[in-house]
Amino acid sequence: MSSAVEPVSTRSSRTRRAVLDATAALMAEGGLTATTVDAIRNRSGVSKTTIYKHWPNRLCVAVDAFAERLASDASLPDTGTVRGDFREQIRRVSAYYASPVGSVFAQLLANAIQDPVASEWFQTRLLASRQRGIHQLWDRAVSRGEVRSEIDPDLALDLMFGPVMWRLVSGRRLVTADEADTIVDSVLNGLGVT
Repeated sequence: MSSAVEPVSTRSSRTRRAVLDATAALMAEGGLTATTVDAIRNRSGVSKTTIYKHWPNRLCVAVDAFAERLASDASLPDTGTVRGDFREQIRRVSAYYASPVGSVFAQLLANAIQDPVASEWFQTRLLASRQRGIHQLWDRAVSRGEVRSEIDPDLALDLMFGPVMWRLVSGRRLVTADEADTIVDSVLNGLGVT
């Protein structure tokens, strides 16, 4: 009688899932401070050695768990106009940052900046796809002829989303819907977009 041996990839996948589920739950319950490697170990049943085998540090585990379990829906608005698209997107981003999950995102951002390894993980696993999405909104506006192609999209997007990020990191009240409209109109008018 032969005993079935579980393939390593299945076992590894199950271990990864347990760690990410435990980490996401801990962050949702108590934020990043509650998400220690000991707490992840206790919640997931996965040893610290195994956790460190897959992730360089707890912030990297948190970034992966956030990206896979807690990150918001990344669908993009399509209102038919550049102004409508960016107004809606800024409203969504601001509302997200005002939520409990958005608070965890801010904690991750603040901590990842101080850790070069976690900062790279944060950029590649969380920010890069979001930035590509925002660039798609801009590219759509260019293809519809609403925005001149010679306008630097990075500068325009920094101007639009900078106030939202500034308020997030400074702990101030987040951008309201009316303020989102004002920001988008001010930036697009300043760039000569009609």
